[in-house]
Amino acid sequence: MIAMPIRLLSPVLLPALLALLGACSSLSPESRLRTGLEQAGLSPRMSACMAERMADRLSLTQLRKLQSLGAFRKSHSEPMSVDRLLHDLRALGDTEIVAVTGKAALSCSF
Repeated sequence: MIAMPIRLLSPVLLPALLALLGACSSLSPESRLRTGLEQAGLSPRMSACMAERMADRLSLTQLRKLQSLGAFRKSHSEPMSVDRLLHDLRALGDTEIVAVTGKAALSCSF
């Protein structure tokens, strides 16, 4: 493939390319985890902090397990406490998820 300088891209292709690059970055495990924690009912600040600490410590399989909590909490309108999140995580049967989440929550509380 021949590399093309950005200045040679047409005005139509450049915005499309930038949008595509932005979409790719939004699909990172950390951003998905952050969104899932927010959907589960945690504050945006706590979700961002915890996702940063958790994303590299959990496997993709474990991250997929966490997605189920977001779907469960969408039906509730009240914010979720970290205690409630940890309680719900125990139902997944993965002690590593509970440990990593608990450590992240403790670190992000300060």
